[in-house]
Amino acid sequence: MDSFFFNITERRYKVTEICKSRNTYRQRVDISNGIVFLENRSEECTEVLRLKNLDRMVMIVMAKQGTLMIEDHLSDRQESVKEGNIVIFSSSRQDMLLYIAEQKTSDIFILFIADFFLKRYLSGNRQEPIDFLYDKMQYDISLERINTLPIDALALYRINRILHVSHKDTMQSIRAEHQVIEFMIHRFSLLDIVDDVTEETLALARKAKSILLKDFIDPPTVEGLAHLCATNASKLKKVFKKVYNTTIHAYVQKLRLEEANILLKEEDLTIGEIAKKVGYRHQGYFSKLFFLNYGVYPKDLMH
Repeated sequence: MDSFFFNITERRYKVTEICKSRNTYRQRVDISNGIVFLENRSEECTEVLRLKNLDRMVMIVMAKQGTLMIEDHLSDRQESVKEGNIVIFSSSRQDMLLYIAEQKTSDIFILFIADFFLKRYLSGNRQEPIDFLYDKMQYDISLERINTLPIDALALYRINRILHVSHKDTMQSIRAEHQVIEFMIHRFSLLDIVDDVTEETLALARKAKSILLKDFIDPPTVEGLAHLCATNASKLKKVFKKVYNTTIHAYVQKLRLEEANILLKEEDLTIGEIAKKVGYRHQGYFSKLFFLNYGVYPKDLMH
């Protein structure tokens, strides 16, 4: 079987139109060795791609319109990516069919990242997202769902930058690869990676997390959260940091900014209104925090 990714000595940016008609547009773009994306917009064709390879890869699917079905022939099961979601999959070998479910109108973006590309960025820390995903692909996995989240404004912004690298640009492959890496940083940073902790420690941290997920706009104090978890503040802070590699305060801030990132897709909300909705009184402070975390200002993501 041939590799899905092009020859390892070939580095050029390559665009292949798979289908282009009045109602269907589908293209494959080889950005560089180890990074490929597929863009599919269709009103008539349900089949998107057949994959039969021996490649270790991460596959990130964004279903802007329509639901993408993945028929995995190796495990004899189906996965789906529903409209409005982005899903990260891991795979070490493939025999699968990707197609649009039920409604034929679709707008699907799929990014394929080879393990040898991720290998460049390994840190040696198993709790780093790149190391975590790379380790996943070393096992015999036909298809494993890693993470499912709603489409957010920053993801749309990053993917739009990937799609619109001009064919006339100099250093085209590097420019496109840079945009892919920015997108990877954003999506991979949303992964919760838990490793090497006891069941008791994990249970306590998860209980605290579940409470914060329900009310991160007006969360309890650390002392109040510890009381709800039947422990003391000092222990809870240590446990939470060990499991999630962040402080409780930083986690609340992360949840608020993630919610804001989703709200930024709403055309009828101002930045000030979004800031208040996620718990920040001052728009300027909110915008500064957003930029520090995501590298762009909220206004840059608005339609």
